[in-house]
Amino acid sequence: MLRRAFLSRFSAGALLPWQTSSSSLQSPTPTPAGPVRHDADGWLDRPGARHRVVFDTWMADRFGETMGFVNNWVRQNKEAYGLTDADLAVVIIARHGATPFAFNEAVWHKYGKIFAANMSANDRTAHPNPSTNTFASRLETLSKQGSVRLAICNVTTRAYTQIIARETGAEPDAIRKELTSGAIGDAHFVAAGVVAVTRAQEYGYALVSVG
Repeated sequence: MLRRAFLSRFSAGALLPWQTSSSSLQSPTPTPAGPVRHDADGWLDRPGARHRVVFDTWMADRFGETMGFVNNWVRQNKEAYGLTDADLAVVIIARHGATPFAFNEAVWHKYGKIFAANMSANDRTAHPNPSTNTFASRLETLSKQGSVRLAICNVTTRAYTQIIARETGAEPDAIRKELTSGAIGDAHFVAAGVVAVTRAQEYGYALVSVG
């Protein structure tokens, strides 16, 4: 009798003290996952591209291999898959020791010896740094095709600006302007090359790390 009287106090839909609402057991509403997009990285997006790849390179004596892999990737996608430049999106990250290769021949003609003396390499004895940009012509050709773009490390560019200013006595602002205006093709100066590597992957680029 006492138990019936106690239960009668609750409506049909009410919970008893020992019961748990099914809604309280449900997982909280998930928040959208994924990286935050920034306006500074918007250039990486290529809506029409069916395949995207980023080549990360940072040592001067490995840049030739990077160029070989880029050429193979573009050529085989065209020949074996019947794709066009519009289907492909390639970004070459030029950072650390490889950064100067992103500058054109005019810049190298003026500062090539300084670049050669300061570029990091795995083995500068076996593979001395060049005093001319031996890759400039190939990069120009790839850039004109529209599928290949360069991401140039701003941190390293600032470092070379200071080195050149110290060795030549020129004004850093003038040197900085020369370097930024002397980039090859549709190049983009990024905050840091290592940041651009991760941002590209957030935009769906497959990573090929060359060194």
